[in-house]
Amino acid sequence: MELRAALEQSFDHRYSRYARESLHNLPHNFTITDPSIPAHPIVFASPAFLKMMGYSRHEVLGRPASIFQGPRTSRRSVLEIREAVRQERTAQVVLLNYRKDGTPFWMLFLVCPVFSRDAGAVVHFVAVQVPLHRRKQDGSGVRDFGFGCCRKEVCSDSFAELGRACSLDQVLERDVTELESEEPCEASEEEKRSAVTAMDTVFSVLTRYSESTGRLVCRTRCSIPNAGLLSTSLIISLGRIKQSFVLTNPHLPDMPIVYASDAFMKLTGYARDEVLGRNCRFLGGTDTDISTLHLIRESIKTEQPCTVRILNYRKDKSSFWNFLHISPVRDASGKVAYFVGIQIEDDYENEDKQCLSPERRQLSVVGVVKVAVRSLSMTAGSSRT
Repeated sequence: MELRAALEQSFDHRYSRYARESLHNLPHNFTITDPSIPAHPIVFASPAFLKMMGYSRHEVLGRPASIFQGPRTSRRSVLEIREAVRQERTAQVVLLNYRKDGTPFWMLFLVCPVFSRDAGAVVHFVAVQVPLHRRKQDGSGVRDFGFGCCRKEVCSDSFAELGRACSLDQVLERDVTELESEEPCEASEEEKRSAVTAMDTVFSVLTRYSESTGRLVCRTRCSIPNAGLLSTSLIISLGRIKQSFVLTNPHLPDMPIVYASDAFMKLTGYARDEVLGRNCRFLGGTDTDISTLHLIRESIKTEQPCTVRILNYRKDKSSFWNFLHISPVRDASGKVAYFVGIQIEDDYENEDKQCLSPERRQLSVVGVVKVAVRSLSMTAGSSRT
């Protein structure tokens, strides 16, 4: 139920109610995904795409595109798509995907980010799929690259790999030397034009129906990203963490929240747009201990971690004891980039004795967040050199 609500809000919050109908009537094969939802799931799939893949709408929505992968996934394609998403740019690759019945076929895969016109952030990705129906000549005769005939060639729906919980070590092992030596299938100019036409049409619909909501989108970044916005790559990494936590930016006025996990929303009862951009003090109330708040401010000022037990309030005004851990998160250069705050409701009766202790759970979240931020800053630094 929570995932369904997130999927609907992802789409309906940005576009008017007529957008779905218009997209539904398009003849193209395409999907729309949301990188801000954990696992980077599909939030819209065109009827033509569903028919081509043999899946129903309910079997696809809310799931990452990894369901279209086959037994052999091209690492090269995965890296190419992952890098494009990290850099928030368009990418085009040829992939071997699989229908629900296991039939493999080549397709031209074109993915493009959807930017918020005002904030400059990526709000969605559109992926267009054009099936390749042609035959290719090699030294031994004719090789068929149409539906169901490519058995030896490399295959992947690389875009799917964006939503997987771990990195490349989860991709099926195989002989990389053989992979590199194979001659790739190529799309014709007509097939490339078909992909571009489909992408243009989809963006025309998205742009039109975002205007009526006032939350305009565009195909290219129209404004400089707000300093408080996180990159798509970091959002995807943070979305894999199941614990309640927030990330705040100490370099912005009033140190606002720039990321909040789904578990945090569930714990506090707030929606994401009610949280982002606000200081964490909104969780306090009349009986929140002032000395505890002072301790938190001092730890932030001195850039030191701290753990406190504090009385907080949910959106419905009900109170709960929050076992809170706050820690600075440094980038690759050693400078504090963010502060992470991990919340665990201090309710001994409901505590799962089989799980890790609250302290260990908090430290594990801190570790994962630090690795994600440092890795991103190291990669960004190397790409600029």
